[in-house]
Amino acid sequence: MKSISKIFSVLGVSLALGMSSCVGDLDLLPNDPNSLTADKFAENPSEYIMQVMMKCYSGMAVSGQTGPDGSSDISGLDGGTSQYTRALYMLQEFTTDESKWIWPDAGVIDLNTNTWGNGNVNIFGTYSRLYVHIAICNDFLRLVNDLGTYGISPDAELQATIDQYKLEARALRAMSYYWALDLFGNASFIDETSPAGTSPVQLTRQELYDWLVGELEELVAAFPDSTPIYGRVGKDGVEALLARVYLNAEVYTGTPAYDLCSQHCANIIARHQGEGFRNTGLVPTYMYLFCADNDEYMPGGGGVNEILWGIPYDKTNIQPYGGTMFLCAAGISNLTWDLNNAIMTATDYGMSAQWGCMHATEQFADKFQSSNDLRWVMWCKDQQGFNKENTNFSTFTDGFGVVKFTNLLKGNVADPSEWNKTDNTKNWSSANGGIYDPTGTTPARADNFPDTDLPLLRLADVYLMYAESYIMGKAGDANNALNYVNYVRQRAGETSWTANDMTADNILDERCREMYWELTRRSDLVRHGKFSGSAYNWSWKGNEVNGATIASTMDLFPIPSNVIAAQPEFEQNPGY
Repeated sequence: MKSISKIFSVLGVSLALGMSSCVGDLDLLPNDPNSLTADKFAENPSEYIMQVMMKCYSGMAVSGQTGPDGSSDISGLDGGTSQYTRALYMLQEFTTDESKWIWPDAGVIDLNTNTWGNGNVNIFGTYSRLYVHIAICNDFLRLVNDLGTYGISPDAELQATIDQYKLEARALRAMSYYWALDLFGNASFIDETSPAGTSPVQLTRQELYDWLVGELEELVAAFPDSTPIYGRVGKDGVEALLARVYLNAEVYTGTPAYDLCSQHCANIIARHQGEGFRNTGLVPTYMYLFCADNDEYMPGGGGVNEILWGIPYDKTNIQPYGGTMFLCAAGISNLTWDLNNAIMTATDYGMSAQWGCMHATEQFADKFQSSNDLRWVMWCKDQQGFNKENTNFSTFTDGFGVVKFTNLLKGNVADPSEWNKTDNTKNWSSANGGIYDPTGTTPARADNFPDTDLPLLRLADVYLMYAESYIMGKAGDANNALNYVNYVRQRAGETSWTANDMTADNILDERCREMYWELTRRSDLVRHGKFSGSAYNWSWKGNEVNGATIASTMDLFPIPSNVIAAQPEFEQNPGY
């Protein structure tokens, strides 16, 4: 049973946030007279501090304070579209070969066809979401650094709690600054040392990179080695984020840092030996990482801790239209042979909600080398009446139906070969507490919102980062690099590589197979020179059915025009 009450249920702090938060800063003292106010702070400081800290976490999970249809911490976009990871998904995945959204939502088609400009509402929404989250973390840090203002002198126990919270708030803020660095380059910056309401300054990409790696190195050294409480971030997550930044260092600064990436990956890998798949720390079955029971694999979840940093979700208590709800519902639909000449059933994936609006490109499907690869066995393909080609952009079945995240229970399926969706029956269900029901007679699990947690950083990613660091920069050990990528492939049911297979193109494709829909694809393509230009095209790139060249300036998104208007001293990215 998830300990959700320990994470997000305490959200009594009432916030008054708006789009101005993107270019200014926030004050978290609540305005709601029914909530805990500043004049009462000294009466129960530990409760108030915990509430503000939990907002630092919940700001990445939900859009606002009052449920999926309620308020949002930013204005201008609905709460579902502007949720933290859904906003990031639109920029990191819609713009690539991995995911196409068929509905003509405002600004979304521009992302899917690589035709955006500096006024795109979803780019502005993502920028805004990141900086609202940064502002929340900053205000928490200001609060706990200035307790004397409220007449509070913490005892030893409260001070120890505050010190840990401060590390976590800085880590959460670092995650948002990482995305600002990756997506926007020259980005706004402000920290807790500036008074609330101070306008941010614009840092160059090099300056923001230098700050970020310094911050993360300091946090890695300061975080305790102990396992964090479920739903919170620990040392593994922080160090994996640092490795991710070093992996992309050449993109950000012009100077590679594969040696530093490899070193931090090795640290994490060493801490995870002795359990899971072949004692590697990987979860034995790939699909279990993305089902309703995956909280077991989260930090503090009690099982094999492959998910190094994740966001908890719960079908009753945490119900956004982003997060894993978006990832589960968008890729499924109720279709029947008689009606649509295709078959797909939402309850086969543990859901009653089904949006039917997101599918794969032909080029993404072609990345998988065999039907034995467990990482795509739940997809709907030609056997279910789906076309691999994407000639009709707005047709759900023109493109294989991608299913990775489900609301199914992992059950007790011992033989991974049983995870097979190649027939046209309705026997693929979560009946009997499992994910595979050969009889099809027991009612399937069907929930409107999923229980599935969302991985942000995984150990498999760390293994692949180590391997790539060797391939691209000869950092680390050759034998380890080959073994590490083979652990990932073997867990998926694929054949092992030899040393000759350790190439840049192969590691990029392996990352695509392992990490798809996990917010890495655009960054990976940019790092390998395959996003802009003509080195690699995919369906609807550049708004052409077979793909077209796009300018290298699109490797970065524009600083939104609203931000430039508010702070005209900010420099726009080239090409916009």
